[in-house]
Amino acid sequence: MSKAKRTSTKAESQELSTLRQIPTPRLNLHELDAIRREMTRVYRDMRCGKLHSQDGTRLVYVLGELRKMFEVCELEKRIEALEG
Repeated sequence: MSKAKRTSTKAESQELSTLRQIPTPRLNLHELDAIRREMTRVYRDMRCGKLHSQDGTRLVYVLGELRKMFEVCELEKRIEALEG
């Protein structure tokens, strides 16, 4: 059996190039409010045309996953405190 080698298309290459051009400031995303603010910033950038909606959607998805993980960790800490 041969492995199918995935080749990137020109559109995928341009998309990756666009994502690499997005400035990536160091963000403190250690609290839910900071994640909410970052989601809001991405949304505004999409509305103003500074960020392609496809790229913004991806970023907001990742931020949403971070939010979920933050909530799970907080719940775990609270359960441990109640049990302890």
